[in-house]
Amino acid sequence: MPPTMKFVSDMWHPNVYEDGRVCISILHPPGEDEHNSQESADERWRPILGVEQILVSVISMLSDPNDESPANIDAAVMWRNDKDAFKKKVRQVVRKSQEG
Repeated sequence: MPPTMKFVSDMWHPNVYEDGRVCISILHPPGEDEHNSQESADERWRPILGVEQILVSVISMLSDPNDESPANIDAAVMWRNDKDAFKKKVRQVVRKSQEG
């Protein structure tokens, strides 16, 4: 089974759940998902994948969110409809984490 990845500071991102869990294909259980036809088995977890591939995928996700399959619907809608407001919200979250 795939490892889990979780941000311990607050995050405002379409592919990060409110509790900090990261939602990307590479961390989904192996095989086909009958409820998610957008995602092939090749995009999902395979035991041959290592830490480097996971980190590269997370970095890619952070810079290019997948708003078609969001973990945080409010962040996805904001990303899709108002990028300036999204960036402002992200800056606020970052500032808050720097203060704590």
